[in-house]
Amino acid sequence: MKKSTKIILLLFVVFGVSGTISGQQEKGIVGIDNWLNNWTQFRPNQEYYGEPTQILTGRITEDTKLHKRYTYLLLGSVFVANQATLTIEPGTVIIGDYKTNGSLTIAKGSKIMAKGLETDPIIFTSSKSVKRAGDWGGIMILGDAPTNKFGNGSVSAYLEQLDPANYGNTNYGGDNIEASSGILRYVRIEYAGKRTKSAGYFNGLLLAGVGKKTEISHVMVSFAAGDAFKVLGGAVSIDRAVSYKSNGNDFKFNYGAQCELTNSLAVRSPYISSSEGSRCVKVMSYEEPGEVDLSKKGTSLTAKNLTLLNDSEDLKNDISMGLVRAGVYVGHFTSLDMEKTVISGFNPAVIFDSKVHINQENLEKIKFSEMYFNNCNGNIFVENNANNDDLENWYGNSAFFNVYSKSPNAETFIDIRNERRPDFRLKINKIIATNNDPDLIDD
Repeated sequence: MKKSTKIILLLFVVFGVSGTISGQQEKGIVGIDNWLNNWTQFRPNQEYYGEPTQILTGRITEDTKLHKRYTYLLLGSVFVANQATLTIEPGTVIIGDYKTNGSLTIAKGSKIMAKGLETDPIIFTSSKSVKRAGDWGGIMILGDAPTNKFGNGSVSAYLEQLDPANYGNTNYGGDNIEASSGILRYVRIEYAGKRTKSAGYFNGLLLAGVGKKTEISHVMVSFAAGDAFKVLGGAVSIDRAVSYKSNGNDFKFNYGAQCELTNSLAVRSPYISSSEGSRCVKVMSYEEPGEVDLSKKGTSLTAKNLTLLNDSEDLKNDISMGLVRAGVYVGHFTSLDMEKTVISGFNPAVIFDSKVHINQENLEKIKFSEMYFNNCNGNIFVENNANNDDLENWYGNSAFFNVYSKSPNAETFIDIRNERRPDFRLKINKIIATNNDPDLIDD
């Protein structure tokens, strides 16, 4: 990457200056208080939730309520179908069975009402005493909002030994962009993502064809073997989500999804990421061009106030060993509007698919503004192309207000080493007074 100057970065101290004092940082995850407190758990292997007292299996075809006083076991592929609503009390624990690849699927037309509380979250976790990523399946919510696929999609490949009577309950997609599949609020999903023969890994939370009126807020997916949050089509908004040390992608959007992702956190570890090139945010419109109708809308994501962090203690060494990749991946025929986001410790910060031609039309559909690029080995590149001068000139324009830094994580964020109550917000006034790109990851 071409560099013209090396910039000495200055901390911008504003305390005591009238009219400029702010109670919180504007970039990355925001909040007057640390909204991670109370409901998240960054060491779930130290939790013991007790033995199951109730079993969930087969199909739930009538409105059903799960109660906190019981601990439930997902035995095999469990479906909420026939337009039924599954209501879950705050504090309820649901355990996915390891031996039968326990999973929960909310079929199209049905709903889940999982409304936990900040002090009493709903927990989905592993049945094993020594928990590992991929111990059980995961949660799949299927709706009837549009996708760009030819015909409707299906998740049947994830569900091995599927009862033929349930094939109809695996379909997603339709014309109702406003549809509601219910609410997930203050929910933790731990150690999901079991591997299947046909579809690869389950995901922590799969949202397929999910409509606008579905609420996904304060959901934490930790140690998923597949993607943490995977969105296929639909128009769902996700707010205050946490992906913690997943093997797959943290947030993946595909098949014409028209989505918003706000005030959310992804923390990656270079030592447990997938060799397939997992990203914090991956925006695609197809896996294979022939499976989608390119006359329909491609995937479009609006992303604001994200913190995307690679938790590496020796970043230069981890990059040299091929353990760290780009934080954000932008695919062909997609739109991304990302702003006020922190991308810290990646190689590089952003990669465009090689099919994305660098011209004004495409650059106007892929926006990065008021960004904070920290300690990345380069910023924005096209895949397999080391010359990014055009991209640097475009996104380095002062009109975008993008800023650059080279600062260790411990100095950048408030308190990320507190295992019990970490705080991944930027330190107050940890924004630099330059929009030039410094040399990063050097000696």
